[in-house]
Amino acid sequence: MAVVCAVVCLTAAGIHAEDWPQWRGANRDGVWRDTGIVERFADDGLIVKWRTPVRGGFAGPAVADGRVFVLDYQETPGSRTMDGHERLVALDEETGAVLWTREWPAAYRNIHYKFAIGPRATPLVDGDRVYIMGAAGTLSCFETATGDLVWRVDTVADYGVTVPVFGVSQSPLVEGEQLIALLGGEPDAMVVAWDKATGAEAWRAIETNSEAGYSSPIVIDAGGVRQLIAWYPAGVTSLDPATGDIWWRHDFAVPSGFTIGTPVRSGPYLLVTHVENGGLVLALNPDRPAARLAWEGTNLNRTDRPPQRSLISTAAVTGDAVYGLNSYGEFRGVDLRDGARLWSTEGLTPDNRWTNSYLVANGDRWFMVHETGELVIARFTPDGYEEVDRTLLLTPTTRTQGGASGRWDDRAVLWAHPAFANRHVVARNDAEVVRLSLDAEDYE
Repeated sequence: MAVVCAVVCLTAAGIHAEDWPQWRGANRDGVWRDTGIVERFADDGLIVKWRTPVRGGFAGPAVADGRVFVLDYQETPGSRTMDGHERLVALDEETGAVLWTREWPAAYRNIHYKFAIGPRATPLVDGDRVYIMGAAGTLSCFETATGDLVWRVDTVADYGVTVPVFGVSQSPLVEGEQLIALLGGEPDAMVVAWDKATGAEAWRAIETNSEAGYSSPIVIDAGGVRQLIAWYPAGVTSLDPATGDIWWRHDFAVPSGFTIGTPVRSGPYLLVTHVENGGLVLALNPDRPAARLAWEGTNLNRTDRPPQRSLISTAAVTGDAVYGLNSYGEFRGVDLRDGARLWSTEGLTPDNRWTNSYLVANGDRWFMVHETGELVIARFTPDGYEEVDRTLLLTPTTRTQGGASGRWDDRAVLWAHPAFANRHVVARNDAEVVRLSLDAEDYE
């Protein structure tokens, strides 16, 4: 009987697969727990299961309960004020067939024209509801099966939100019965929680004395309590997600509102990183909700001093090491405990100020999605970087009109974060969304 149980357990472990229902995966931590994944890529690339046309957008897809959810945008032809419509598209996960679409007016006139391409925030699926945050500040809840609108909040009109220069980008999260978003509402609604079923406000918190930035919040267990971690251009704040009461705050001023990457928690440490201010690591108190400074790096003259200085990309943390792509294309390993440089590698991506790469852990290796459209399998250790393989994931189509914000060429980029779900990767650009197999059985 024990032998039979062991075989069944091993078989079950060998076929593990899960959805990707929100930003950075099921647990919002950039970890892909599927097994049975390819060790290397086939010489002729990845098997395409389907391709479906979509419009423009930076928002990555979400995958849940047999459906794929994608946000996009189309400017009204002839519009001189950059008005158009955002749209939520629901697709069948197995076939790519369009199940339903819903769209609403969206004014992009306050978004930098070189980046007014489409929504930024990944949809969030929770049970039979899907929540979206549009680039112009429209927060909506739809039924996943029918696309019927459940509730909607115009954050600009209702909360005095000023749309950031690069558009509202923060993906909301669900905690218990509440939907929570880093909002930047005036005067006291930097973070807001709503009843996820009705859209009624549950609480609001933090005086808005800075921009909201672009970073998505997370929830962690630390100090014996649940902590909502919000990083915005004035600092990092921990809140009680049930009430909005502040547990602790650490000031960390970020120029230009560029809080973009997501906070990362590893054991007793919490990390955020920025190109000018470098890395900030806080040590979390194990006995109560509090934090102290472990180390930080600065780069006010944009020299090479800070140990970690990702701009768009969220760094990866495993054990006592931080791994991440720095703003000019250099990939680094850094000691999480004190910020000491462990190693650096160049040439993985183009050398541009806003170079971007998404890092997703799978077992003892990482899947890296570069803005060049390449998918890379790699391993990181404190001793160095090992590239296992790379292949084309999806051809980049997004053009930020050349030279925008430090990019000195007119090369197209892939900036939408793919979803890794059910042994496949679902990716989108400004023309299509595709589902590609990473299932080892498909390549036997």
